[in-house]
Parts: sequence; C-alpha cells; structure tokens
Amino acid sequence: MASLDPYTTLLTAKTAAHLLRRATFGPTQSEIATFTGLTAAEAVQQLIANANYSPPPPVDLDSDQPTAGQTYLDKPFNHARDFDFGHYLRCWWLGLMTSQSAPPSLLDKLTLFWQNHFVTTRSTVGDYRFLNQYLLLLRNNALGDFRMLVTQMSKEPAMLRYLNGNENVVGQPNENYARELQELFTVGAFDFAGNKNYSEDDVKTAAKVLTGWGYTNYEEDGSTSFATTFTDEKHDSTDKTFSVHYNNTVITGRAVSLPGTTSAGDAELNDLITMLLSHPHSSRFICRKLYRWYVNPNVTQTIEDEVIGPLAQLFLDANFSVQPVIVNLLTSQIFFDDTNIGAMVKSPAELAIGAMRFFNQPVPDMTTEYAAFKTYFDFVYYRMQDMQLAILDQPSVFGYEAYYQTGYSKIWINTTTIGFRYAYTDAYVLRYLQVTPDYLMGIDVLARATDLQPNFSDVAATPAISCVDVLNGFTANLFVHPLMQSQQDFLIDSIMMQELPRTSWIFQWNAYRTNPTDGGARYEVRSRLENLMKYMLRMAEYHIF
Repeated sequence: MASLDPYTTLLTAKTAAHLLRRATFGPTQSEIATFTGLTAAEAVQQLIANANYSPPPPVDLDSDQPTAGQTYLDKPFNHARDFDFGHYLRCWWLGLMTSQSAPPSLLDKLTLFWQNHFVTTRSTVGDYRFLNQYLLLLRNNALGDFRMLVTQMSKEPAMLRYLNGNENVVGQPNENYARELQELFTVGAFDFAGNKNYSEDDVKTAAKVLTGWGYTNYEEDGSTSFATTFTDEKHDSTDKTFSVHYNNTVITGRAVSLPGTTSAGDAELNDLITMLLSHPHSSRFICRKLYRWYVNPNVTQTIEDEVIGPLAQLFLDANFSVQPVIVNLLTSQIFFDDTNIGAMVKSPAELAIGAMRFFNQPVPDMTTEYAAFKTYFDFVYYRMQDMQLAILDQPSVFGYEAYYQTGYSKIWINTTTIGFRYAYTDAYVLRYLQVTPDYLMGIDVLARATDLQPNFSDVAATPAISCVDVLNGFTANLFVHPLMQSQQDFLIDSIMMQELPRTSWIFQWNAYRTNPTDGGARYEVRSRLENLMKYMLRMAEYHIF
C-alpha cells in the first residue's frame, strides 16, 4: 500500500505533469520539461520558493475611466465603483493564477483551497477593500500557521460581514459564525465514523464567546481606512461552559479590555481557538480536506488510518504549521501512486486556467494593457461561472458543491456544465476572442503543425509529417494517460481524415507546404487539424487530472 513515505524516483514527464497539475492550475510544456528529472522533494521546494508575496496591486481596468490602469485600493472608497473594483480584484487574482512569465508556484492553488474553506463572497461582503484584505490574509498565510489564520479570520471584517459576526452582541447572540467555525473551519460536523463532533449547545456557547466584534467604515464613501473593532459593552462577559465533546472546557469570561493588554475579546477568542484545535478531530478534518484537494476525493477507511491519521499527527507536531503537511503530502508515495493519477475531474479553474497555460495564451500586462487584460479575464471568469465556479462567489458558506466535505469532483460535470466545458475548449479552436488587434485567443493549429515539420518549405527534400506525427505532436502531455491504439486510430481515421485514406494527408499537407497562401490547400489542412484538436479537447480524458 502506498503511504506517506517519500517518493524517491526521479520525476518523469508523466509524474512531473501530475505534480504540476495538482499543485498549480496546470503546467506549460516548458515547466514539465524543467521539472522532469528532479526529485519530488526538489520540485516541491521549488514550488514553495517560487511564491511571490508582493505582486503588483490590482488596477482599474475600465478604459473609459480617467483612472484606467491606476491602482484603487490606495484611494478613498468609491461606492459607485464597488462592483467594478471587486470584479477587478478577482481578475487580478486570476491573472496571478494564469501567468506564464513567473516560475510555477503552489501559492495560488493553495489560496483557492483556503478561500473555499474560509468562504466569504464578493456578492455578500460588498466592500472591495474588505475583500482584498481577506484575500491577502489567505494568500500571505496559505503555508503558515493555521492557528493564527483561523484566529485572525474570526475577526476579519469580510468574515464578520459575511457571517453576521458584527450582529453578534450580548443578549442577542447571532450563531452563524459560531456554527461554521466548528462545522466547516476547524472540527467538522462529524468524525470519520459519523459521530457528532460538537453539540448545539456548543454552538450557542461559542457564539457568546464571539460577541462584541465589529468593523468601521463599511462602504463609507470617501473613507480612507477601515478596521476591526471590539466593544466591551457588546460582549458577553460570563463564563462559558462547553460540552463533553470539548472535555467540559470552561472559558473564563472577561469584562473589560484594559489599555495595553489583550482585549477581552481577543483573550476569549484565543481560548476558544485553543479549545477547538485541541479537539481530537480538528487536525484530521483539515488534513482530510487537503488530501481530497490534492490526491483523491475518496477517502477509504484504510486511507483514513494509514494516511490521514499520520498526516494529522504531523500537523499537531508542527504546531499547526501548514507547510510541513503540504510538503509531506506532495512528496509522498500515495500522491504519486498510479491509482491517484487521473483520479479527479478538473474543476472549471483547472480546465480554464490550465488550458490558458498549457496552450501558452499570454496574459496581457495589467497596467499597460488593462483593456486587453480585462477582455482576457472577463472571458475566463464568466466561462468559469457558467461551469459553476464563480471565483470569490461560492453559492453558499459550504463552498463549491464539488468540494464540500466529500469532495466528489465528478459533480463538476453534469448536464448543465458539460456543454459549457465543451464550449470553452471549442473556443480554443474557433479563436473568436480578440484580446488585442494582433492577438486572437486560442490555438493556431496551422502554426502548431508547422512547428512539427522539419524544413517546412523544402518539400522536395524533406518528407511530410504523417497523421501519426501530427497526433503525437498535438497530444504531447495533453492526456493524463496514454491513448489506446484504438483511440489513436479513431482520432486519425474518423475525426482528422473523415474516413479518407491517411495517404491523402501527405498530398494535402505537401500542397499546403508548396503554397501556404493558397486558400484551397490552406482550408483543407486547417479543417482537418481543427477537427482533430476540437475532438481531442472534448474527450473525457481531458477533463481529468
């Protein structure tokens, strides 16, 4: 049985691609080549070291505005542009995910994990400054101290807004955050055997601990800052006793926040987080979610015992530092086990962003080509939304349906989304998105085939590439598993050649090589190549990773 023991075999193109598909949103061909021959430990350390924690801030992408191309988070709040600036923030994040100019990093894929764990949404939060601070909290601490992250998240203005924490006051407790803090963020509703991890009274008691928090300057036009607040008078200062699930822990009530000391709210919050993380199933709950995110959505009893348990112990031993868990998981034998390669359905992010990266669709410069940047990422965002992954706008606090607890990634493909997934990949062949006057998004199949042909213009002295050469070139590193011979024959004979003899391809290709500007020859070759590429991208195997 594969385990958490280190995977020591040098990475091949297949295993390098597997690591890059899982740890990032999908590799480029050059990244696969660069990582081939490394050890898993070397590769993962590169993915960590490549993280950029100081990217340029988002800018106004509306070319009709005098502030186009300028930063806006450093300016007074503008309520009239609230929606636009919130959308440009997610375009900015998508740009970081999609970039091919920076070396590959696992940071933003892991940030998406945490954003789907500690869910808040643009549509509910509203204030784009709140949303930006929340996203940076996740991104800057994605590999860091989980204890600090969950503590800070509990008083983050975006989260207070999203789960009504600002409405939670003594005498009128609001239980929303107290419930999700336990069910979704730390302990989990049930253990692996199906037993409850906490009681309803624990929710009510935790809500009392969390009373008194708020924020300033929410969507306040002209305001230049905002902050988290704690008000003693709104806080329940009584002692709070929890159930046997938490060993009947008592959190001592604090009444007054003395100057120069930890506030009453912070003191009780720290006690609460310590209690939650001391629960025997908190570390398992987080590690189980990470396993489902990176390795396989299905967790058997054997996996629970031999992988999740030891990983959770590592998490505890590391005092809830995330990085050792990620390193152990991504360099383990279980991660590279054949049964886990191709075991997941690509999310819309992995499909859409991965395709942009795999087919080298360059990202326009955000500050100098802001109109093109907006065109590019409007396309990506709204197609992902059609496929049921609207970035920074989950349908509920549980996150995207396919990731919720059980993590059955096959839910990404259903009768609604399959057509949108095909439409997205078709767009790469149809090339209808005009990003700039000289940049059509998509695959230039003629150029791709020409690159496969040695001495393209020397028809007499250089044999033409065959149908098999084209197929091999077009499918290099595209599929998780090699195509069976029957699949290869089908793609060539039925799709590319439309039942014409393969030898006719040589004639057509050489006619095009002889006179590339001839409309008839160009059309014949291009239509065959487009048929092949479109069908390949529609194949089910392209949707797994």
